Amino acid sequence: MEAIDLLLSRRSAAVLIGPGPDEAALELLLAAGAHAPDHGRLRPWRFIVIQGRARERLGELFAERLQRSRPDASPDALARERAKALRAPLIIAVAAVPDPHSAVPQIEQILCAGAAATNMLLAARALGFNAVWKTGAAAYDETVKREFGIAPADALVAFLYIGTESSGHDGPTPPRAWRDRVSYWPDPPV
Repeated sequence: MEAIDLLLSRRSAAVLIGPGPDEAALELLLAAGAHAPDHGRLRPWRFIVIQGRARERLGELFAERLQRSRPDASPDALARERAKALRAPLIIAVAAVPDPHSAVPQIEQILCAGAAATNMLLAARALGFNAVWKTGAAAYDETVKREFGIAPADALVAFLYIGTESSGHDGPTPPRAWRDRVSYWPDPPV
């Protein structure tokens, strides 16, 4: 797939099923993430791979988080929370782990982690898979972060759900409007 076609056809998948990436494809996804723009070469990201039965443990972690924040959560709500971790055969959690002592501003380091996540989304598509980027309340929960070995000051910027898109997609990706988001400084070209 041509790079520009890949960029213009990127969309979040509605439903992801197996098969997911094998080990070789997973390594390519992670390598693509590691090639993100990185001001200062700090590598301010961590990638946590969740697959197989580890997804069930992640679902329990999501349900526990919901139970802590909403003790009156219904059994159905807890079951829905558990099911979130089973929406794809592979999940990569992307964390921003900025170096507070670096001259590179923290926001730039966080953006580097976001760029790494974007690289992996595009790489998944290039490899014949699709993906969806989710966060949700679990991404901001200190207990969830601790389970992943992430400090409270760090950020879980993405849960990338990756797999094979089910056949329910309705054709080509419609173009996205962008002109109303562009200006020229100081004056428009003549």
